[in-house]
Formats: sequence, C-alpha cells, structure tokens
Amino acid sequence: MHELRKDILLGRWIEVLSESKEPSEYHLHIGKGSAERSCILCSGRENETPREITSVRKPGTLPNTPGWWVRAIPSFNPLFRVEGDLNRRGVGIYDRMNNIGANEVLIESPEHNVRPEDMGLEQMIRVIRLYRDRIVDLNKDLRLRYILISKNSILDPWDTFFHPVSFLVAIPVIPKKIKDELENAKQYYDYKERCIFCDIIREELRVGERIILETRNFLCFCPYASTFPFESWIIPKRHSCDFQEISDEEIEDMGFILMNVLKKMRTIFKKEFKTELPFSYFLHTAPNRVPRRNHWHTLGDDYHWHLEIVPRLIRRNGFELGSGLFILTTSPEKAAKYLREVG
Repeated sequence: MHELRKDILLGRWIEVLSESKEPSEYHLHIGKGSAERSCILCSGRENETPREITSVRKPGTLPNTPGWWVRAIPSFNPLFRVEGDLNRRGVGIYDRMNNIGANEVLIESPEHNVRPEDMGLEQMIRVIRLYRDRIVDLNKDLRLRYILISKNSILDPWDTFFHPVSFLVAIPVIPKKIKDELENAKQYYDYKERCIFCDIIREELRVGERIILETRNFLCFCPYASTFPFESWIIPKRHSCDFQEISDEEIEDMGFILMNVLKKMRTIFKKEFKTELPFSYFLHTAPNRVPRRNHWHTLGDDYHWHLEIVPRLIRRNGFELGSGLFILTTSPEKAAKYLREVG
C-alpha cells in the first residue's frame, strides 16, 4: 500500500508510492545548454558585465580584468535594489514596502562548460567561500532579513545563463518556507529541548538506509518525507544555525561531499538518458538576526543550516499544487540505495 509520511520539520504530509520508480523510469524534458566557447560571463569579457563586487583572483591581477577564479557581480536585471529606504506603509487593509534588497550573480568558474562536480575540489572550495563571504558582507545591512543562495543546472531553454553560476538574493522579509522551518524548529525545541535537525541526524545515522554519504563533518541523506524523488540534504554534524560560521575545514569537507553526491546523481541518470541531470540546490541558513535580535534569541539552539539538492525529474500535477500534499514516486530508502551503490 502507498503510505503518508509526515515531514516533522514543516508539518506537511507526503504520499510515498509503494512501488518506487527506478531511475530508468524517469523521462527528462530539458533545454539544451549552450556549447559556445565564450559568453558574457567568460574570462576576457569583464568589461561587458556590471563591475564586480568581489572576486578571488590570481596574484597581481586587477579587479574587472581576466585572472579571476570566482567572481560576484550585480544582477543584469535585478528584482531588488540596494538604494533607498524600506518605507513600510499600509494601503487600506494591505501592507506594502519598497523592494529593497540585493541580486547578485556568483560566477563559479572562468570556464564556460564546467559542471560543479567536475570543477575540482580546490575550485569548489573557492565557490563555497564566496557564498560565505557574500552572506557575511550583506548581513551588515540592517534592512535585509534573509539571504538565499541557489543554483540551477541545465533547466529550461529560457534560463538566462548556461555559464556555471549561482544566484544570491537578499530581501527585507523572510520567505514563507524559511519561516515555516524556523517556527517548526522552535516549537520542537520548546517541547523537547533539542534541535530537530540534530535529532534528524541521529535518527538517520541510527537507521542508515536513507544515508547516501557520510564524512567527518557532514551527512548527506534522502529526507524521510522528501518532496521530490532523489531529493537529498547535506547537513553539518556540528550544530550551527548560521552558514557564515562554517570553518575552513568544514568548507573543504562540504566541497568534497557536494561534488561526490552530484557525481552520483549524474552517473545514475546519465546511464539511462545519455544526458546531464537537471537539478537545483539551495542553501537554508539563519535569517539576519541583527534587525530583531530579541526575536531570534533561541535561534542558535533550535535551527541548523543545511543545503537541499533537488533533481528536476518530474512536473507536479494539479492536486499536488492545489493541496500541497506531494506524491513521491521513489521512496527515500530506494533513492538512497541507488545513489549509495554508485561508485
């Protein structure tokens, strides 16, 4: 029989089908990436992009010139703007404010066609450090409440860039999904006086069947009530609510486990479809606690940052979108087994 599983973090229900789909039963519908050797984000065309915010580059090279390894620039078409005041106000029964925030493109490599799992550990470490450094810098702005870093890989034909990039968006509000995580984590801590994420780590280590990969500092597993087939989380074993507190040792370990999990996903699906796997990943970390310091006084105890990886294998139907009760066509146990067994 199919079964309903409750996501203890978000309080929602997921239906897991009794007969799990194998990797060969998924059909990918994706746009074709650009094979061009040079795009506006490639090395040598720095004068065609917005001036860089920061970069990690070879000694002796100047900003906005070739010689960089990773680079952060403002978005070409920003949804939010840094200049101005929030100007919170009411309009009848409704609330509104100005779209204050930041949009950045985090360029992960000067090479045009390199995928994250192929860029090498040293380059992946540079990328993760860039993530950390941009969060540290933007958290100094008291107007900004939340910073989300995300990445899409080989998605749809209308994607803006095929160059390896991540996107950073900093906004003056906390998104609903993040707020649900924060509030449910706090409720769990208030009841049990333990971090829900630390309990999840202990449970996954005890059971073992949903674990994909474990390192000294991180655990990668398929969540018990996954929203998407072959969804996986990378979570630090050390309790920490804020990604900006990651240590240099953890950055190296995170780069290793992220590259290896993405390689496993690519291997298992490329064998079936002769194409690259489209996926998204996003970093969930603590909100900026400076604007409402007293409001987040338990955050250091009850929240735990993590990275969620979502392969783009399926499209949701009307029932799922309308109800929020998603149907999982491959169980987390089966998905972890397939990925764990990939060499």
